[in-house]
Amino acid sequence: MTPPGSATHQRPATASLLKRLYTGTGAFNIIGRKRLFFTITAILLVISLSGIIFRGFTFGIDFTGGTRVELPAAHISPDEAERVFSESSGVSPATVQVVGTGAASSIQIRSESLDEGQIRAVELAFHTSLNESSDTSAQHQVSVSAVSETWGGRVTEKAVLALAVFLVLVFAYISLRFEWHMALAAIAAVIVDLAVTSGVYALVGFEVSPATVIGLLTIMGYSLYDTVVVFDKIQENTRNVAKQTKHTYAELANLGVNQTLMRSINTSLTSALPIISLLLVAVWMLGVGTLKDLALVQLVGVVVGTYSSPFFAAPLLVYMKERAEEIKTHTMKVMEARSA
Repeated sequence: MTPPGSATHQRPATASLLKRLYTGTGAFNIIGRKRLFFTITAILLVISLSGIIFRGFTFGIDFTGGTRVELPAAHISPDEAERVFSESSGVSPATVQVVGTGAASSIQIRSESLDEGQIRAVELAFHTSLNESSDTSAQHQVSVSAVSETWGGRVTEKAVLALAVFLVLVFAYISLRFEWHMALAAIAAVIVDLAVTSGVYALVGFEVSPATVIGLLTIMGYSLYDTVVVFDKIQENTRNVAKQTKHTYAELANLGVNQTLMRSINTSLTSALPIISLLLVAVWMLGVGTLKDLALVQLVGVVVGTYSSPFFAAPLLVYMKERAEEIKTHTMKVMEARSA
């Protein structure tokens, strides 16, 4: 009898890829290629951790404290804006960047914390400069925001606390929801998602803002949901695995992954499309920096979460289960029955 994890189970040779995805009959031998997916995951982790260690994160003023000036880019060049800021404040800006495109674009200047006198001098200098451009309406678009280092430290503490509480609750739920092999695999998948998403964010160099933390917590919840769906089906398929000798634990687990694979893909697509729209419309056209931070972390998290559940968590679960004596004995019985 052909096992459900094999490439020919319930599938004609001419079946299309899309049909095989929708039928979920075990045509894709994902568990059998677990070493390949472990290698891919290890490479992603090495790249991500290297980005975090060697490049680090660019924290916004909400975490580090400082002053940020924003003004319309249509009325002044970045070089001119940097010169006006430096001369009026006596401080060299840390970053000067253009956000957005077209008429909606703006220049954002970030520096160390300025006192009230320096802030008033900066506002007056930019109002004078924009007045020389014969566009008085642009004067009203100059905004200066300041965050003290003390407040930034408090925001950092709250963000770290929120992330820690979330992880503790996740680990507690998974430990109660599944048996310990599944719990360990699910926790490992959440850690991989967190590490890879953080690594991509570090490599891209976007500023870490409170919106980034919110997005990170959101995609962690998405990743956990996808893992629970996959493990529920595996648990259902393998509930009485020792009472039959037709299929091994790995084959039934592979069938469960196939049965949920299309659902995971559809869920990720429906989640990714609005996020991509947010990136294209709200960021590229309108130049909203906060939405950029939120959209990027969510997009990366959705993609990584869709990968980790079927291609890392499930193979890791089978890898651990196959080292249990009960599963080893059962696998030998299945092989003997097939030989007979």
